[in-house]
Amino acid sequence: MASRCPARVPSPRCAPRHGWAGSWVSARLSKCGASGGRSVICAAVSFRPCIDIHKGKVKQIVGSTLRDSSNDGTALVTNFESDKSAAEFVKLYKEYELVGGHVIMLGADPASQASSLEALHAYPGGLQVGGGINLENAISYLNEGASHVIVTSYVFSDGKMNIERLRKLVELVGKQRLVLDLSCRKKDGRYTIVTDRWQKFSDVFVDEPTLEYLAAYADEFLVHGVDVEGKRM
Repeated sequence: MASRCPARVPSPRCAPRHGWAGSWVSARLSKCGASGGRSVICAAVSFRPCIDIHKGKVKQIVGSTLRDSSNDGTALVTNFESDKSAAEFVKLYKEYELVGGHVIMLGADPASQASSLEALHAYPGGLQVGGGINLENAISYLNEGASHVIVTSYVFSDGKMNIERLRKLVELVGKQRLVLDLSCRKKDGRYTIVTDRWQKFSDVFVDEPTLEYLAAYADEFLVHGVDVEGKRM
């Protein structure tokens, strides 16, 4: 029988025995005071697991190499591909009571959709889900067990923020169950939100005014630095 770590968050000694697919650190921001006339922002930091699914397989890829096609000569770079299913990893997250993690479908193919549903069923209420989420399918993923739906391309479409779509999503699922993916790439010295598997630049920047405005519509933000996502520094 595999040994268990006593802490809720696995220690480096324990984690390699199982393999965790991926992890990220989240910071929930809140105003906790003022200094010199300016608000002081405090962050509560937590460990969260994450799973990326590509063509039905759990993978860790270099984000900037993800494409809808290979016509531009760019080859997909994969750092890691597991022989375990997404559901197997998720059962481990449930065992260690890790909450707030996510499963992302890097493509809306049937194999990836099936794998993500198996993961949600393995840990009802324990995972967020993203990848191709829109007004038509958001409720179905929540009904399948997702705690939140993660949305990017549906809201930031054709290079612009579609506020009407965002408002309809909030009306449908509620602000408390919506995560906005603001993953970005650097362009002309500014971090710009990218969509459609991180291939298309929008005209929306990740900056303080954007975050303050969108905070009224989402429970959380998810932000990947796409230019370095998956790269070994």
